[in-house]
This record gives sequence, structure tokens and C-alpha cells, in this order.
Amino acid sequence: MARPKLFDPEEALDAAVAVFRDHGYAGASAEMLTEAMQIGKQSLYNTFGGKWPLYCRALERYAQTETTAHITALQGGDSAMAGIERMMKRVVTQARLPCLGVSCVAEFGSDSEGSPELARIREAGGRAMRALLVEKIRQAQADGELAGTLEAHHAMAFLIANIAALRLAARGGAGDTELRAMARLSLQALK
Repeated sequence: MARPKLFDPEEALDAAVAVFRDHGYAGASAEMLTEAMQIGKQSLYNTFGGKWPLYCRALERYAQTETTAHITALQGGDSAMAGIERMMKRVVTQARLPCLGVSCVAEFGSDSEGSPELARIREAGGRAMRALLVEKIRQAQADGELAGTLEAHHAMAFLIANIAALRLAARGGAGDTELRAMARLSLQALK
């Protein structure tokens, strides 16, 4: 008969997310993970299947959490443009925290042939946010807050790229004033 787990797998997964955010996949050792997760090595393998399946689950958890936070910000404004601005402000306030999504792309690339599982997780994680962002851009265009000549999908991709740039700039030492200016310039470029 199997012994009951003496740890909360969801809490352990959250701890793994933090380790992978800080160190990436290659930089996170099994020892670092088990120490942060407060579990033994055998529990890591029995519960999560090993380091790679744990990384995939951590990326999935991170993508869901970040997507939900972005969507909440986008829906929180009085207008479509206010929602977009709220999302960008959220990114600025969170920019100093390592982004598992950005580090995953940096470490593994975006080529679905190299890691179809990671590509699937990233695509699924951001699909709803990207769709809502396109909708908000179109609404802001209809309201006259953004240039009507912009292709909404291109504007969305531009903002997503600038979110990654803000996170990288923060990790590289950019100050709060500089980060806010970069976010503001990203939005002004769409007007």
C-alpha cells in the first residue's frame, strides 16, 4: 500500500516555479528543486515524473497565472485603452521578477520542432490574453484612442514584444522611471 504524501503537491509546484524562474531549466539542479519544494528526490520523481515533466508543469502553472493577471488588468479599465495601460503598468511593477516565459524562449527557442511540448504550453497559455488584447486594441481604435490604420494583430505582437523587453530591461538594471517611460513609449507608438 502506498504511503500518503506528506507534502502539498500544489505548494511544491509553486516552489518549483520560483526556482525555474530564477535559474531556468539548465540552471536548476534536482537538489535546488527538492530543497525549495521541501521534498525528497524520490518524491520529485514519484509525484512529478522527474525534472523535465516538472518544468513543463511549472511553465504551464506560470503561464496560467500570468495570463489570468494580464486578463484581469486588461478588463479592469474604464475604456479599452485604460485596460491596455493597466496591463502595461502591471508589467512594469512586476518586471523585476524573472519571467519564466521569457527565459523559456531564451533557453529553448520558439521552434516547435525543438520542443513541441513547450511550444504547446506557451501557445495555450497566452492564447486567451492575446485574443483579448486584439479585441481591446480594436475597441481602442473604434474609440479613436489608437490609430485606425494599425493591424490589430501586429499591434498586439508589438506590445507582447515590449512586455518581454521591459522584463529584460528590468533584469538588466533599468530603473522604475526608465521602465515606466519604456511602457509609455510602447503605447505612444500605437497612436
